[in-house]
Amino acid sequence: MKEELKLIHRGSDELINEKELVEKLKEGSPLTVKVGFDPTAPDLHLGHTVLINKMKHYEDLGHKIIFVIGDFTGMIGDPSGKNKTRPPLTKEEVLKNAETYKKQVFKILDPKKTEIRFNSEWCSVLGAEGFIELASQYNLARMLERDDFNKRYKSNQSISIHELLYPLVQAYDSVYLKADVELGGTDQKFNLLVGREIQKSYGIDPQVIQTVPILEGLDGVKKMSKSLDNYIGIDEEPNDMFGKVMSISDELMWRWFDLLSFKSDKEIKQLKASQEKGANPRDIKIELAKEIIARFHDEAAADSAYSNFVNQFQKKQTPDDIEEVELTIASSSIALPNLLKDSGMLKSTSEAMRLIKQGAVKIDEQKIEDPKFQVEKGTNQTYQVGKRNFKKINVT
Repeated sequence: MKEELKLIHRGSDELINEKELVEKLKEGSPLTVKVGFDPTAPDLHLGHTVLINKMKHYEDLGHKIIFVIGDFTGMIGDPSGKNKTRPPLTKEEVLKNAETYKKQVFKILDPKKTEIRFNSEWCSVLGAEGFIELASQYNLARMLERDDFNKRYKSNQSISIHELLYPLVQAYDSVYLKADVELGGTDQKFNLLVGREIQKSYGIDPQVIQTVPILEGLDGVKKMSKSLDNYIGIDEEPNDMFGKVMSISDELMWRWFDLLSFKSDKEIKQLKASQEKGANPRDIKIELAKEIIARFHDEAAADSAYSNFVNQFQKKQTPDDIEEVELTIASSSIALPNLLKDSGMLKSTSEAMRLIKQGAVKIDEQKIEDPKFQVEKGTNQTYQVGKRNFKKINVT
């Protein structure tokens, strides 16, 4: 029990409450551990994996993991931490994103031990009568005590009625699944507590709730987020992942070890001790980068990314495994911004023009700063954008 609780507590922020959890564990049966993800964006990033890692801990301890994909709640939009109403997603957008979640989550969890459920299964059939009954289990005053709602209410910001339903629908997931434990980020605490109350209303033993910290992004300050461009996607190329991990501060590195690494507490303490004895933090950071890449790709990819990093940054060489692409153009030449976009190196010509002007684009190691630069048909050259983005492009 002591060792089990030690693993459960690792990387955790708050457990409400441990006494109840111990009583559930003493019963001897595997616990039903539930976590929900609304597929509001197409890909998962390392920030999401803090929570998935905690699911993995419970899974390794033999408990039943239910990964709830919020295809129903995703169409409402979680108001947690928002200062305005989120635009609702269409069912098509939610289902498309959900497919990538199903694939990516099994890079950490065992598909044989994880149950994936879509909450539209029980929410879509709840009906008007069921929703009225659900809404009657909670009062408006308690709902407006919620920090984000309270701030919006006091500042005369709009709160849509459907946003008030979100915590109730998430709570109903726990009712339907009879969850013993629900996991979530610290920003989910209110929703998780509502789940406990609603379960009591339906005569179900209330779930224990456990929150995990929000992972800081590459900047070390703000929450990891795609919108802030301070993230590492778990499907990113190994070389990009390696370079991004190596770019974080030495202080943030230890935070990431605590929340992202599967190394034991003893191993992490040994790494910290080695730094105190004079080890270069860069070498310790390499350990973290290789572990993360091996998890989401494989050991060979991690070793290759490490070699490329050494060649590119420490030996100032171009990486060996540059992707080669053929780009067919209609005329005798193509503007460099268009080439960078059409070859997939950058998302837009406007971004390309900005980076060219900043001196971040090279052709065969020669810096190009003219956004009107033309690339002739018949050339086969190596293009570099920033420090890590390389492609060899044959223009035909």
